[in-house]
Amino acid sequence: MKGQLFECRHGLGEIVEAPALVSMQPFSPRYDLDRANGTISRRAHPLFGESIAGKILVCPGVQGGIAGGWAFLMMRGRGVGFAGLVFGKVNPVMVQGAAAAEIPIVAGVDETIFTVLQNHQWIRLDPKARQVTIIAPALARR
Repeated sequence: MKGQLFECRHGLGEIVEAPALVSMQPFSPRYDLDRANGTISRRAHPLFGESIAGKILVCPGVQGGIAGGWAFLMMRGRGVGFAGLVFGKVNPVMVQGAAAAEIPIVAGVDETIFTVLQNHQWIRLDPKARQVTIIAPALARR
């Protein structure tokens, strides 16, 4: 559905538009990512094999500690990091990691997004307005 808007409770960073990667499973930068290549590497993860580079991750929650926060900064330096992050619930370490890596992030997103948004749909993340908007249908996977 194009043009649908979802409100968030918190946001940090600049506006970004990119394809979405959607998972109902909580996200862990430490266990779910190949940080050198920027892919989802845990075989049991629903997004296994997906490249995260230049994409906006959308998921209900996070797992992880300090190592996860530093992963964002390292991946940015390699050019394989996220374009943005959208979470239902988030911990301070993820917010700090996103801030250090200059990755736009929102939390407390309207849970309806998980029933509507599909992988690879283009979304607009506006942390200052605390909004996520679906702006285009899913594109064919490359």
